[in-house]
Amino acid sequence: MPFMGTLPLRSVDAEPVDAVLFGAPHGTPYAGIDNEVHATTAEVLRTTSNADGDWSGHWNYDVGGPMFGHRGLRVGDLGDLPTQSQDGAGNRRLIEETTRAIVAAGAVPLMVGGDDSVPIPFLTGLEALGPLTILQIDAHIDWRQERRDEPFGFSSTMRRASELPHVERIIQVGMRGFGSARAEEIAIADDWGAEIVTARDVHHRGIEPILARIPEGSTVVVTVDMDAFDASLMPAVMAPTPGGLDYTQVTDLIGGVARRGRLAAFDLIEFVPARDRDGTCAITAVSLLQFVIGTLADV
Repeated sequence: MPFMGTLPLRSVDAEPVDAVLFGAPHGTPYAGIDNEVHATTAEVLRTTSNADGDWSGHWNYDVGGPMFGHRGLRVGDLGDLPTQSQDGAGNRRLIEETTRAIVAAGAVPLMVGGDDSVPIPFLTGLEALGPLTILQIDAHIDWRQERRDEPFGFSSTMRRASELPHVERIIQVGMRGFGSARAEEIAIADDWGAEIVTARDVHHRGIEPILARIPEGSTVVVTVDMDAFDASLMPAVMAPTPGGLDYTQVTDLIGGVARRGRLAAFDLIEFVPARDRDGTCAITAVSLLQFVIGTLADV
């Protein structure tokens, strides 16, 4: 069953679409850390979205119109990639190749992960869109060279992104609490030129200073780790942390990106269905995907 109102696709080039959604259940595993908790994320979000399947043509006040716009944005759902829990290299190859194919077809890639290692091959596969600005909305900076002897795991996402020649700018928003970063990672990120905006800064100063850091006309990829949201709103993550962002702040950031430049790719990661006790976290995640689709339709 495809995501609400989207077209089921057998392959990237099965028919012309404006955007392609796909699930990436597994990325690069760490020894001793369970990466199966995200395996059903995309499936759960599809099911949740289709509970209101007849409403896709109705007015959505978050985007100021129907989800697919007045001209009818065409979005295809490729389903979940056949990733394997312990096959990091194979998963990276599959995600990167799929992303490259979507870009080559002229569509916007929309990925649902998976842990925070799946954006590494996703960002690599966006090479043809460069130079890129990355807007990472997350509680953690993910600048580790390696963790548990693995350089492609979820603590190294922005470190690997910083090494891509087609990435020219990294803006990181929502940081707070403890993470795997140490003082040395903070220094490395700062030396590279990453712009880090804490959740506290957002609450005190708003989002406009962040949007001002994005040059007009930039090509932007937005990656949203669901732990960027405050723990009271989004407990269904691996590391729920107080003091996070709210839904309006996150959607205003994404909408602001689309107004200043080009929203060229998007991913949503780190949602843990088993920790969603009453289904409201899935509704929040689905609403975010609906907002992104509606924003693309309105461009």
